[in-house]
Amino acid sequence: MAKDYKKRIILLGAPGAGKGTHAERLKGDLGVPVLGTGDLLRAEIKEGTPLGSKAKKYVESGQLVPDDLIIAMVRSRMSKPDARDGFMLDGFPRSVEQAEALDGILDELEMAIERVVEIDVDEEVVVARLSSRRICKGCGRVYNAISDPPNKEGICNACGGEVITRSDDVPETIRHRLSVYRTSTEPLTDYYEKRGILRRVSGSGDVDEIYHRILDTLKG
Repeated sequence: MAKDYKKRIILLGAPGAGKGTHAERLKGDLGVPVLGTGDLLRAEIKEGTPLGSKAKKYVESGQLVPDDLIIAMVRSRMSKPDARDGFMLDGFPRSVEQAEALDGILDELEMAIERVVEIDVDEEVVVARLSSRRICKGCGRVYNAISDPPNKEGICNACGGEVITRSDDVPETIRHRLSVYRTSTEPLTDYYEKRGILRRVSGSGDVDEIYHRILDTLKG
């Protein structure tokens, strides 16, 4: 199946749209790595690379990691052999400025983005979804208090760690995050729509249905 689908992909969508869930499934079906900026950042810090050492100072002080460091991490990861034939970017770019920097990286590597998929979900659905999210403090496993709770309330099935509600998974904070996303991302969607590579997919409904909508947009 993988050869019939576009494999240099950007996934866009508001917090709670399901990008991470669908990216992991696409990773298996398409055979390409997911390049999530959060994962890249943690990997660089864990490995003690020069980029990771610089980024760690910002993380430990609670500051945002500057664009130039994030861009350098993306360039480094995209240069690795497993990304030569395809990749999915999740969480990057977040602005037109980052998209322009990505264009520069792609030109250097003689690559091009083939498809940008925006998962579109109603705000009230996102608020309900994220308000129900629970996360294990120990291993990071994600639960949903309504549809997928841990077997024992407050205790992780996998590691026995404490399952909590993140401080930013409360309705007021979620609405603010959605407002910030819309402000920063609308110009970005315009940027890719003008190139003819943006596709919008409804993120409402059954998870399998949404996934197959995404697959349909990736068909060659």
